[in-house]
Amino acid sequence: MEIKKSLKLNISNIKQQFNNSKDIIVKEFNVNKLKVAIIYLKGMTDTLMLTDFVIKPMQQAKKVPNKNIIPYIINNIITFPEIANETNFNTIVEEISKGKVCLFFDGSNQSYLIELDKYKERSLTEPPTSAVLKGPREGFNENLKTNLSVIRKILATDKLDTEMITVGDVTKTQICVMYLKGIATKSVVKQVVNKIKKISIDGIIDSYYIAEFLAPRKYSIFKQIGSAEKPDVVAAKMLEGRVAILVDGSPLVLTVPFILLEDFQASDDYYSNSAHASFVRCIRIISFFVTILLPGMYIAIQLNHYKALPLKFLVTIVNSTQGLPLSPFAEIIFVLILFEILYEASLRMPEYLGIALSVVGALILGDTAVKAGIISPPAVMIVALSGITLYTIPDQAQQLSLLRFIFTMAGGLLGFYGLVLMAVFFVIYLNDFDSYGSPYLAPISPYISSDAKDSIFKKPLPDMIMRPRTIPNVNHRRIKK
Repeated sequence: MEIKKSLKLNISNIKQQFNNSKDIIVKEFNVNKLKVAIIYLKGMTDTLMLTDFVIKPMQQAKKVPNKNIIPYIINNIITFPEIANETNFNTIVEEISKGKVCLFFDGSNQSYLIELDKYKERSLTEPPTSAVLKGPREGFNENLKTNLSVIRKILATDKLDTEMITVGDVTKTQICVMYLKGIATKSVVKQVVNKIKKISIDGIIDSYYIAEFLAPRKYSIFKQIGSAEKPDVVAAKMLEGRVAILVDGSPLVLTVPFILLEDFQASDDYYSNSAHASFVRCIRIISFFVTILLPGMYIAIQLNHYKALPLKFLVTIVNSTQGLPLSPFAEIIFVLILFEILYEASLRMPEYLGIALSVVGALILGDTAVKAGIISPPAVMIVALSGITLYTIPDQAQQLSLLRFIFTMAGGLLGFYGLVLMAVFFVIYLNDFDSYGSPYLAPISPYISSDAKDSIFKKPLPDMIMRPRTIPNVNHRRIKK
């Protein structure tokens, strides 16, 4: 549908499109006998700026020429810089829905959109899911424009390029694909853009909606798309050649390609001593294996390989598990499920109730269950230790929780053989994983010696002269000699 020359007809069409909603505001007045209409949505527009920069200047305008009056009003009277010409009726409706002001003139089939949208947005505070010890404490919020400006503040270069895409038949969500020209490869950028453009859905609420469509293997339990809530992390990833995807309404920025080792690295590692960063990364690696293997190993030893335990430790376990109604396998599964329920309950409940619930669940319920002879102290200790180590890698918590159950089942059914077979299966499976040109287990498998400087161990920044070859990039050199 195109704009009509009749001002009354355009106003009627706009009102009809919004089902004559009371939220649609129409203000009509004359400028030198030319009828003008301003249309906007109540609550979505900055009315103070609209009055000061648009309405008042037009109403108080003097010596307005009769010829070329519309260009004169746009160029000389309206003192607001962000104004654009638009002739498509559907586009105008979409932009009004987003908070823009539409300016109609009688006798003209053109309109002008003024960017005066006003949203209540959250301040740029420290992300609740990414605790910061050292380094920038600024996090993203739910406003796309604000998030773009924060990244541009860090990457103040003309090489920073963006591509805007609208997705969602109902929500019309703005998605920005951001990358550094001369560093990110065009093939990866094109692949990401094409996948997003092919998305046909009624609405996008959060960036995870997009992550589902970008994932190379949609049924895999493993994380395939990187994410971050801190601008410095996103900027650092883009400097390595990654592509960032920002979604309006979400504080979480997606990044591709993604490799498993990313989640074992924290932003604090790059703002502290390299020796300490390497030590902490080793702790995370150990915690990773403790989380997924410890309950399964405990069951495997109890059921099939008890001779592997020292005699005194074996006697302690036998004494503590005597008279229990549950088998060792059922006991561990029961405790695992119990801890998952307690975690979900404490997470969903109001904060003041969550603290009380954690005390009741962890102390009273656990202690009572042990004293009542339902579960044994070693089982509680094993699952608790596995649960604590789970959150040393918070970005992998969901995946590790599932893996823990899988390895526990394998250890209970087949003992150590089951654990080894399952480990071999997942290593082979992940070796075949490819995330936009990056091997999932790189730089360990395949081993890339130059990238090993920032993998499990971290060398000082002056030694990391080249960008990681794990990530497809055009300009490999990062530090000039």
